[in-house]
Amino acid sequence: MAAHLSAKENYLRMMNGEIPEYVPGMVAFETGVGPQPISLFPGEFGALEFVDPFGVTMVIETKSGPIPKPGEFILEDITKWRDVIKRPAVLDEIDWELTAHRELADRDPDLMKTVWGSLSNGYFMNLTYFMGFDNALIAIMEEPEEVKALLNFVLELNLEIGEKYIQYYKPDMFHFGDDIAHERATFVSEPVFLDIFEPLWRKQVQLYREAGVVAEHHNCGAFHSFVPHIVNMGFQSWNPAQPTYNDLPKIKETFGRKLAIVGGFESNGFCALPETSDEEVRAEVRRVLDELAPDGGFAFGAFIMGAMDDPFIIARNGLIQDEFEKNRYKYYN
Repeated sequence: MAAHLSAKENYLRMMNGEIPEYVPGMVAFETGVGPQPISLFPGEFGALEFVDPFGVTMVIETKSGPIPKPGEFILEDITKWRDVIKRPAVLDEIDWELTAHRELADRDPDLMKTVWGSLSNGYFMNLTYFMGFDNALIAIMEEPEEVKALLNFVLELNLEIGEKYIQYYKPDMFHFGDDIAHERATFVSEPVFLDIFEPLWRKQVQLYREAGVVAEHHNCGAFHSFVPHIVNMGFQSWNPAQPTYNDLPKIKETFGRKLAIVGGFESNGFCALPETSDEEVRAEVRRVLDELAPDGGFAFGAFIMGAMDDPFIIARNGLIQDEFEKNRYKYYN
């Protein structure tokens, strides 16, 4: 089948609840735009250490994502956050018009313009970056009003830069991540989520949705219990939608094309094992497509995590992508 829609047009069709021309592939992390000083991964992703806009030293040890440098958290007492967490000076130094013009001048118009629109990361993650994981959870339990005050301060900054993104970058998609789940459950209960985090997520996504920008939500792990809430907020897709931790067919049945499932492939499962044969990997790609692609509302996203220069990782990811390319055109008329 000859494809007529560009990858961007095809993905946006899925995001808007329409049947795409062919099964889209995950695009968000490949198409980001925005001023480098406040981007999610400043400079080269391969940098081993950098400082985020709030002054948190971040390190990359696994080549799979940054974490706060162990033992160097900047906030010990949540009640003292006003003395520590300040408006990043870089926000007043950015020439948004010039920066956007330079970045977009030679950009392929068929390439998705995706913005994250959040300083450093999402709100739960910001709190853990500031305080460390244990102290963040203790603060949520003992001083929820102070946690709300701090995170609403961060929200106002995110709304400010969001308005700049919308005005100067005219993004196609807003991508928001806030990893609030692990492989068994969410890190906070549903009442805590609804009290502290849901209002923050809602206000931020509504800024973009009201501007006509489609919105994708990122959360790893067992996030299924919060899925109805992100749909209600206005998010139109969820990635990486890991099948080991979530009943994806049930979620697809419940929400249909109102929520696109992006991912669907267990990157840390048996396909990541060296003893798994090439044909077993290819069969798993086909199984995922057969299960989730029919009737739309699905974008395939898969890569085996590990060192990107590891020959095994390169070969296995190439195999997965090859099988996807061979099968992505057979599901829609």
